[in-house]
Amino acid sequence: MARNTTTKTAKTATSTSYTELPGARIPIRMWADPAGVEDVAMRQLRNVTTLPWVRGLAVMPDVHYGKGATVGSVIAMEGAVCPAAVGVDIGRGMSAVRTSLTADDLPDDLSRLRSRIEEAIPVGRAMHDEPVDARRLHGLPTAGFDDVWSRFDGVADAVSFRRERARKQLGTLGGGNHFVEVCTDTEGVVWLMLHSGSRNIGKELAEHHIGVAQGLPHNQNLVDRDLAVFVADTPQMAAYRHDLFWAQEYAAINRSIMMALLKDVVRREFRKAAPRFDEVISCHHNYVAEERYDGMDLLVTRKGAIRAGSGEYGIIPGSMGTGSYIVRGLGNVASFQSASHGAGRRMSRAAAKRRFTTRDLVEQTRGVECRKDAGVVDEIPGAYKPIEQVIDRQRDLVEVVAKLRQVVCVKG
Repeated sequence: MARNTTTKTAKTATSTSYTELPGARIPIRMWADPAGVEDVAMRQLRNVTTLPWVRGLAVMPDVHYGKGATVGSVIAMEGAVCPAAVGVDIGRGMSAVRTSLTADDLPDDLSRLRSRIEEAIPVGRAMHDEPVDARRLHGLPTAGFDDVWSRFDGVADAVSFRRERARKQLGTLGGGNHFVEVCTDTEGVVWLMLHSGSRNIGKELAEHHIGVAQGLPHNQNLVDRDLAVFVADTPQMAAYRHDLFWAQEYAAINRSIMMALLKDVVRREFRKAAPRFDEVISCHHNYVAEERYDGMDLLVTRKGAIRAGSGEYGIIPGSMGTGSYIVRGLGNVASFQSASHGAGRRMSRAAAKRRFTTRDLVEQTRGVECRKDAGVVDEIPGAYKPIEQVIDRQRDLVEVVAKLRQVVCVKG
């Protein structure tokens, strides 16, 4: 299981379509329309450039205000990393797989399939009663699983007592904008897709290290305390790097187990069709990677952004009920070989709950087998930016491989 620690050298850039903001210490390259970005998010972006370790900042078309750092930002730093810029769901990301099933194989009533998925994969705050035995899951590569738990002994003492909880939460979805979906593409082929991260253990690790960083002397005069950083060759940086890369790997394993559980549900429900599955596409979109640009070894933080190296596959989901995209990266170095992670919110959860009703949710998710109650109104499609516009603004970052439409959506 990759830990996203491998150094990668930038490839030749393609033509670009970004806007460079004036007046910042380093270039802010925006694939979003600056006029459409909230003032508070724009202020966050400019604040990031005040850090002396920052060598570049790329802004994705789904950009919006976020806690700690702007969602949809790619921050390239030399000799430093900002834990709040990574976020509290370390390693959150996507997985998707193309199946041999077609839309004709799906029943008219998809409620049973949604129920079976919800039975197999705990959602919200729920976890498995006992840790999943990954070796008993059909076709799941388990190389590296034991290594993850052997390295857990080295995580911060503040969260070391969470081992058993972390084991039981492997293979669980969580809440918020996390989801499991069954989709069809424009050719009628069925895909499976899911979105989740490092669950509670990643959150607690992040919060611990953010607190440590904010207490360090060199972080006392920042324009924003959320920009507190760890610097190279210090014990605090070493401790954070260990826990960061551990949590990123945990998140990847979490998704791989969920995907295996999801495949097993599909095998049982469509036994007569004997479904087959292509290789799984998986990508983080809240993480740090060591990469090389312009002769510099940099720590690239992608918060709400995926890596889009030349030929690399990625997933850019829309909101529930609006469709998603499988893409292939073009290796554009101007964006630090990155692309957006989704549609991006256009209003906060609180604002969505004030503006929309369950009737609106039913209307906007028509044709999708999903929850349609007050508990998920904040995830209504109207609270997100149009995914087609987001894709159109990054044609120099990725090429579309497949467009998907949700038919089943499971949320926490």
